[in-house]
Amino acid sequence: MEPEAPRDGLTDKVIFINRSSKVVKGGRRFSFSALVVAGDRDGRVGLGLGKGGEVSESIKKGTENAKSRLVKVSLAAATIPHEVYSEYGGAKVLLRPASPGTGLICGKTVRAVVESAGVRDVLSKSLGSKNAANVAKATLQALRQLRTREQIYTARGIESRLKKVA
Repeated sequence: MEPEAPRDGLTDKVIFINRSSKVVKGGRRFSFSALVVAGDRDGRVGLGLGKGGEVSESIKKGTENAKSRLVKVSLAAATIPHEVYSEYGGAKVLLRPASPGTGLICGKTVRAVVESAGVRDVLSKSLGSKNAANVAKATLQALRQLRTREQIYTARGIESRLKKVA
């Protein structure tokens, strides 16, 4: 499924659709949950889970949920500023910066999240659990840990070395 580009500049992509069933007197009753990632491809990304009786209903709810939970992540041009490792549940994700032109070397779930954030060059390894929800949450958690050199200098109260040279 190709991500859509609505008027607000946000793209959304369905990562995973799960069908669950409940056994009732007349047979099985199915419900669906959709894991959706939304982002502006410029440093803002959000993850949402929507549940409903129909697939389209759960995707719509997941998209709204993801758009309401957007967070800002720090990027360095087309890649990430530094290597980062994150764990969520049993899922472990390692993200490494890559040189320009490398592209996204990552699995389907990690790719959807970093692509929505606006990263174009990254190397990643997903370890442990392959549960799509936990891998996506670990990736988002990893992206939230990122800090640029200027942000670290500001937090420590140090004047940027780049400003001293100039």
